[in-house]
Amino acid sequence: MSFACVIPHYRHLGTVAAAAEGARQHLDDVRVIDDGTPDFPEELSARLAALGVKLYRRGRNRGKGAVLLAAARLLAADGVTHMIVMDADGQHDPGDLPRLMAASNAHPDAVIVGCRDFEHARSVPRSSRFGRAFSNFWVRLETGTACADTQSGYRVYPVAGLTGTRFFCRRYNFEIEALVKLLWGGYGLFEVEIPVSYTPPGGRISHFDPLRDNLRLTLLHTCLVTRQLLPVPHRKLVKTPPSPGGFRELLHPLDFIRRLLRENADPAGLAASAAVGTFLAVLPLVGVHMAVILYVCIRFKLNKVMALAIQNLFMPPLSPFLCIETGYFLRHGVFWTQFTLQNCLGELHLRLWEWLLGSLLLAPAFALISWIAVFAASSFLKNRRARA
Repeated sequence: MSFACVIPHYRHLGTVAAAAEGARQHLDDVRVIDDGTPDFPEELSARLAALGVKLYRRGRNRGKGAVLLAAARLLAADGVTHMIVMDADGQHDPGDLPRLMAASNAHPDAVIVGCRDFEHARSVPRSSRFGRAFSNFWVRLETGTACADTQSGYRVYPVAGLTGTRFFCRRYNFEIEALVKLLWGGYGLFEVEIPVSYTPPGGRISHFDPLRDNLRLTLLHTCLVTRQLLPVPHRKLVKTPPSPGGFRELLHPLDFIRRLLRENADPAGLAASAAVGTFLAVLPLVGVHMAVILYVCIRFKLNKVMALAIQNLFMPPLSPFLCIETGYFLRHGVFWTQFTLQNCLGELHLRLWEWLLGSLLLAPAFALISWIAVFAASSFLKNRRARA
């Protein structure tokens, strides 16, 4: 295995040299990839050269994802197997490089993620805390793998995984797409807890655009969830052991039941399973609720027992009645009170339409309630068992 540290750079003229110098103390191969910074100072180029750092300058700004893909191609051509990515703004401590490399040596077919310690860090923006939790939820849903910091930019990538996968994103959303697709391809995930330093508000240069980049992330997660729902296997980039299951498992029903109960049985996994089961149970999927819930749980690697159990709370007639009443109110501004044979059967198509309209409001609301209730209950039980 061989490593190179890549530092993507755009307008971080005051911090990139210190970051590169710190990385150079732990690694011989350090490369700064400038993404089209205008008026790049010659003295900065000279300082990086004096440090033994390779500088690559791109003609115009194309985004962090484009920089990382270009860097991966450079490293592949030079025979480097693993790329360490470190931000240029001073947020990451170069002293953590040996720990990341040690983890990568122990897990060569894995993406190593530096999990930022937000509990002890100062000046962490609330938007960063919320964004990380939001992103963690969707990545877990898309891959079935829990990651504590899916937005961390301090990572070690297997170069072959980046060069052997097709990516569509070229901005900040690339890091989410890369993580998800490498996990789909059979690469593992290993986390290393790292400290993080945030400059107080107003002192840190950030190129994240709240409107455009959040829109890009939303579209990306929509595409990834849709792809995961398709009954088409993902192309494997590395060999993985076969997953448990198949005909042999039927010969050991108790082991099969135990595995069903254990899969994604942590509080977050159970809560996600309950939310998905609730959402689908409220929709007007007449006659196929159980089949759809099972299929979605298999694709998203959710806890099937929890999802199927919680759907019983939303069986007819209560859930459809509430949805129809809500849909009727949306159409007419009043609730449905005339329960005649003509209204129930003669206007069945209207009732189904109202059921759909009402479910579009009630399904997300009930799913959120289920998520909160199951997460709180399972967390309480987990902590209680830990104390006992």
